[in-house]
Parts: sequence; structure tokens; C-alpha cells
Amino acid sequence: MKDKTLSVSAIKEGTVIDHIPANQLFDVISILKLDKINTQMTFGTNMLSKKLGRKAIIKIEGKFFEVDEINRIALVAPQAKLNIIHDYAVTEKWVVEVPEEIIGIAKCVNPKCITNNEAVVTKFTVIDKEKVALKCRYCEKVTDRQHLVVI
Repeated sequence: MKDKTLSVSAIKEGTVIDHIPANQLFDVISILKLDKINTQMTFGTNMLSKKLGRKAIIKIEGKFFEVDEINRIALVAPQAKLNIIHDYAVTEKWVVEVPEEIIGIAKCVNPKCITNNEAVVTKFTVIDKEKVALKCRYCEKVTDRQHLVVI
């Protein structure tokens, strides 16, 4: 009897982003601009997950993320996990975490905010990490996950 299990090839060096909510996969691809990089990448969605019900995963050969990129992931997929791969083995595991403050990676929802009208870097205080609610340091308007625009 033939084994009918399909598998995704392992990566030698790079990063695996796991535990992405299935409906957030393309948001993660978009905010990280993964459609612009020229490297081997595999992604899957609607995979069974005990924790999320359905999850997505992204494997990226030769890519290791900077802190601001990890913060971007946290804004749209705060329960994601990063596995750092070296020589086909997981050498580090990180759970992404929404930081205490967000600087320069999200847009204020208030059209009258100075950050939307002048060349001012956005700054937010995170007031709810689980629901991803951000309070603008300039106008004090709260942006929730449904209205969040990552820049």
C-alpha cells in the first residue's frame, strides 16, 4: 500500500511562522511584503490546529526577521510562533508578543491626527495586547484590530 501523505520539504536555513490564524495568512504575507522577496517560500492554510481550530504556516528559506517585522506579525497574528531553522534543525523558538508600544508601523484611525497630516512618526501605547488595541500618543484615539492599518 502506497503512503498517500503529502509533505512540505524542509528548509535548510530560514524561518517558519506557525500558528497564524487561517484568516490572517494573507495579512501576514502582505505586511511582511513576502510577495516582494525572491526566495523559496511555502505556505499552507486551513490546517487543523488544536489551539486555533484552523491555522496557517509560512516557511521562508534564507529569511530571518528583524524586531520591527516581528512586531508587525504580532499586530495581525499575536499567537504566532517563529521557529528559526539552521542546517534543517529548529535552533530557536519564539512566541511573538505584542510590545508595550508600537512606533512607525501602524496608522492612526483619526484622520485629523497630526500623524496623518504631517511627516510625524506614529506612536501608540498598547492598551490591550490580547485584542490588539492601540492608543495614539498624539491624539489619544484608540485603534482596534478591525481598523488597524499596518504601514
